[in-house]
Amino acid sequence: MDFVFTEREEAFRKEVRQFLAQELPPGWSWEEFGGFDTDEAWKFHRAFLDKLARKGWLTLSWPREYGGQERPVMEQLVFVEEMGYHRAPHLGMGVTFIGPALMLHGTEEQRREFLPRISRSEIWFCEGFTEPGAGSDLASLQTRAVLEGDEYVVNGQKTFQTWAHRADYSWLAVRTDPEAPKHRGISVLIVDMDSPGITVRPVLEMTGLHIFNEVFFDEVRVSRERLVGEENRGWYMLMTTLNYERAVFGGGAGEAASYKRTLEELVNYVRETNRNDDPLIRHKLAELAVEVEIARLLAYRVAWMQRQGQVPTFEVSIAKVFGGELCQRLANIGMQILGLLGQLMSHSKWAALRGHMAHLYLNSIATTIGAGTSEIQRNMIALMGLGLPRGF
Repeated sequence: MDFVFTEREEAFRKEVRQFLAQELPPGWSWEEFGGFDTDEAWKFHRAFLDKLARKGWLTLSWPREYGGQERPVMEQLVFVEEMGYHRAPHLGMGVTFIGPALMLHGTEEQRREFLPRISRSEIWFCEGFTEPGAGSDLASLQTRAVLEGDEYVVNGQKTFQTWAHRADYSWLAVRTDPEAPKHRGISVLIVDMDSPGITVRPVLEMTGLHIFNEVFFDEVRVSRERLVGEENRGWYMLMTTLNYERAVFGGGAGEAASYKRTLEELVNYVRETNRNDDPLIRHKLAELAVEVEIARLLAYRVAWMQRQGQVPTFEVSIAKVFGGELCQRLANIGMQILGLLGQLMSHSKWAALRGHMAHLYLNSIATTIGAGTSEIQRNMIALMGLGLPRGF
């Protein structure tokens, strides 16, 4: 594996940095901007993505026929790294993992209908997987879809649906054969979120932000043409989607870059407060520096495998487990160093690091849960990486 960037890749990195310096407001802080919770913040978010789309950067490595530029995987990695380091607005699920999954499993008509619109930032997807009784054991999902003529009739409930209140479409996992073994009998539908019978209710984070939602489906009708792949074979599409998601959430190059930025801010804080002679703090920061570098290299490994035409599986799980748990260690050590000032949110003038650590600490809990818990990831590593028999 050779992780040395070419002159072209470094030139592109410089271009991305210049763009972010120009387009993000002075003193940009995701937390101070409200985490895109308000209508005003959401308008800024979408306007920012529109600018990326016009440059062709939203879907850099996608095929040209679907709105991409067919740029190399390593240029995509450079872009994601810079976006993560500068804490830029999220690219959206359609770009990061639903679009790539649709590219693999969708019909040509579905690809041509949705992928170019995703690349132009015209539509926004949410992911309809988790249910009150189906989280880590996703195959236990009970949202039901019954085929009536040329339409599926959907009934059920989803929870923790990120940005469902903003989404145009849901990438919805449903049970189409209740008699089949639970890993079979599952299908994936693309559902218009404006459909009659859909109710979206907010689920507030510990930070107070409205990002998650409960979504209820009451006799929602979905055209059979919106079935992705083969009926009752949706489990494979869920795993494809989650594999892409895990490469972004917790274990991706963007996440590793954001951890590096947070560590740099912690180191500067220690220097400015004359606490750099404390051996305990020095050792903890040194350990974090090593772990941030490991997280970066694990993410690079996944990208390198993709460049070689390989399909990373357990390698993505390794990166996610390490990155997600690193985020929690970083947040815990950061709070210990900052003390009571670290608990203050961004609206307080006394907040250390402008409240970033408080937000990171509260959000870090999700990094070992979202897109598959660390326990699930370790099972996958044992099964696919080590060849051990199933333990569940």
